Amino acid sequence: MKKGQLFIVSAPSGAGKSSLISALLSRFNGDDSLRLSISHTTRAPRPGEVDHVAYHFVSEEEFKALIARGAFYEYANVFGHYYGTSREIVEQWVSEGRDVLFDIDWQGARQIRRISPEARSIFIIPPSLEELRRRLNSRGQDSEEVINGRMEKALREISHYSEYDHVIINDDFDTALNELRSIILAARDETALKAPEVESLFPGSSSPRD
Repeated sequence: MKKGQLFIVSAPSGAGKSSLISALLSRFNGDDSLRLSISHTTRAPRPGEVDHVAYHFVSEEEFKALIARGAFYEYANVFGHYYGTSREIVEQWVSEGRDVLFDIDWQGARQIRRISPEARSIFIIPPSLEELRRRLNSRGQDSEEVINGRMEKALREISHYSEYDHVIINDDFDTALNELRSIILAARDETALKAPEVESLFPGSSSPRD
């Protein structure tokens, strides 16, 4: 059985990353070969968020205990709250041949690439800063001070775009979704096409020996 692949998706707040990932998973509805990694976090649940669905919500003490045990594939402190990905779950899915999608920031992306340099990384950006501010304002959840802070953070995050394999400009949602889906399908096809060539050069290589 071939191992699953890792796909990292990052974006500044307001770029539409969560909506794109949700729509992408709907496109793969019924295909259990692509799974979204659900992070642990120390922040409080937002309205409508369900524990173990949106995130695994834990206390800061619990999170730090998990860090000490080496339980995270990656973790980072964002806006004063910790976020981390379970190492055990990711390794299990990959060994079962499932592809894993990470919804993480550039800090977590760096950690994953250090451990798994073969991971494909995708950065999503809004078409302009003006549009980003409009999207953040349209939520109606944050004060102007908070939005200004998010705008400053967005600029810092966007400065890391060159570290990623692919950049998607989310101007038109359907176009951006098709680009995201195409990147994943192309990576799968690339791996599938390599398999016969490797097998012809090294017979029996498709059967792991350890």
